Amino acid sequence: MEYHQDRFEDHSLMVYKNDKLLAILPANKKEDTLYSHQGLTYGGLVVDHRIKLNIFATLFQEVLRYLNERGILKLEIKLLPSIYANLPNDELLYLMFILDSKLMKRDTLSAVDLNANLNFSKNRIEGFKRANKHELVLKEGDFDSFWNTLLVPNLRKKYQSSPVHSLSDIKLLRENFPKNIRQFNVYYNDEIVAGTTVFETDRIAHLQYIASEDRRSKLGSLDFLHMQLIKNVFADKSYFDFGISNENQGKTINSGLMLWKEGFGARTVTQDCYSINTENYKNIDSIFI
Repeated sequence: MEYHQDRFEDHSLMVYKNDKLLAILPANKKEDTLYSHQGLTYGGLVVDHRIKLNIFATLFQEVLRYLNERGILKLEIKLLPSIYANLPNDELLYLMFILDSKLMKRDTLSAVDLNANLNFSKNRIEGFKRANKHELVLKEGDFDSFWNTLLVPNLRKKYQSSPVHSLSDIKLLRENFPKNIRQFNVYYNDEIVAGTTVFETDRIAHLQYIASEDRRSKLGSLDFLHMQLIKNVFADKSYFDFGISNENQGKTINSGLMLWKEGFGARTVTQDCYSINTENYKNIDSIFI
């Protein structure tokens, strides 16, 4: 997280028993609120896979007690989407109920289960065929062309915004995590026409950025790009995650974008964000009888 440390007041926590580290909570602080780190896509209490519910509950109670005793009145925490966990991990979701937490936001991710029978829509298949007819080529590696030619101009034109990561940010992250951050671009007559930045874990390929030029429908460039990634490059993963299609704190969905993702066989996975009053840490005392 160091690359954007100037943007946040870090207040990450580590929970120990004697000298043994049992849990970490990446977090930043604003006034009287602690946030499950706003510079990270996903959040929550990170624990060893051997930690069971009773110990998990105790760990989280100690985090809330610590915050409350130091005048931090609220904790806003992002939950890890279920597909990203190596094991079932609804401990934190259960504790949100016990702690009378308020659901602040619910986003919808579109994820393809790569172990299921893939069912591409007619439109996506036709786009792929157009791409083959135009002899599009998929190549890996060029962040500069994607950022400068497609991503930054597109975001500026459509949304008057910039990508969360600057080109220097993403190249620094790539240097630190060469096996986990990859760039795939599509070319037509040696000209870049589409691309996507992929954050890769052992089980999941997550699309961080997608961009193309205006001929994407005529060339089938985006259909070609993502069908190649799903069927070939990341076929050994468990899930292919297109990310969210939400706006307005999760209350509205870009239906056209969602339909396009579902055309590749994607289905909905949710990610919640909750607000907890830290004084409610005492509620955890009454769980186990």
